[in-house]
Amino acid sequence: MAKTMRVGILTAGGDSPGLNAAIRGVGKAALGYYGMEVVGFRDGFRGLAENRTMPLDKATLGGILTVGGTILGTSRDKPHRMEINGQTRDMTQAIVNNCRTNGLDVLVCLGGGGTQRNALRLVKAGLPVVTLPKTIDNDVALTDATFGFDTAMGIATEAIDRLHSTAHSHHRIVVTEIMGHQAGWLALGAGIAGGADVILIPEIPYEVGRIAEAIRERSRQGSNFSIVAVAEGAMSGVDWHARQAAARKRAGAQTDTDRQAARLELETLDARHEGNTIRLARQLEELTGLESRVTILGYVQRGGIPSPADRLLATRLGTACAELIARGVFGVMVAARGDSAEPVPIQEVAGKVKTVPLDHPWVESARRVGTCLGDQ
Repeated sequence: MAKTMRVGILTAGGDSPGLNAAIRGVGKAALGYYGMEVVGFRDGFRGLAENRTMPLDKATLGGILTVGGTILGTSRDKPHRMEINGQTRDMTQAIVNNCRTNGLDVLVCLGGGGTQRNALRLVKAGLPVVTLPKTIDNDVALTDATFGFDTAMGIATEAIDRLHSTAHSHHRIVVTEIMGHQAGWLALGAGIAGGADVILIPEIPYEVGRIAEAIRERSRQGSNFSIVAVAEGAMSGVDWHARQAAARKRAGAQTDTDRQAARLELETLDARHEGNTIRLARQLEELTGLESRVTILGYVQRGGIPSPADRLLATRLGTACAELIARGVFGVMVAARGDSAEPVPIQEVAGKVKTVPLDHPWVESARRVGTCLGDQ
């Protein structure tokens, strides 16, 4: 008699709309279609290291499709660097042991870029792993989309829609900060959909003077307000070039001393970038003479009911994950490709970021409708 396959599931990194839909997609397909057993681990890799489990049966999976967040809980703990009783320890072997103790045939990890890197470490430690791409930033490599992005873009777009009325009524500049440290998909998509007059993303260094001139030109044409959608990782040209130089130093460092110096330089630049959106608003106020106000959307972008598109994507990738497990395909991420799903090696995904190409159709469309991107 064939052994019943046993699947472990965890969610790691930041929470995101669609996580529960993905858990449900993997779990219901594994249980009902393939006759597998499923167990969840609480709070990401920490729960796996501490062997804190949660049964994932039909009753548990029922009713969670439309629920935001994750029923399993999450954390940003890394397997190889986890704080245990006040000390930082490598818990990789403990995780491997717990997977074996629980009789797992495969571990499914739902998460973004950091989760893909941590999953690769477990693959190298000998564990069979499959991952699913989750993040509101849409920056996981080699997948057309990540679940969570569509919902977050809808939330950010609605916020911009609502801000138009107060900006117009008070003749103000409203600067709206949208999530996205390294990739500008969310700010760009929401900015275009919401009709923002200026969109600033990490991929395109901006010049404050050019933004101010674009706003002054709007005033000359009779529009006495402007909406600026800015990704949290967007930088001025000066800061962008300084960070690129520091990153090159770190990449080319030959000694521990050089690596430490480069790391400290990067940390200093990142610390200096904090509060950048507020400084930008003040600069625009001084240069244009228009009152500026700041709205930071923050974690509201991650919350709430996932959109139909995210529920569909999460279910599609989740069920494809169960199918790959049944076939014995491990060490892969389930990537969205058009209307289908394809396995791609985790080692080809980990450590990479899907940024916005400068010639992407969204960028071209923004320019053609007169949106200022800060560079011209």
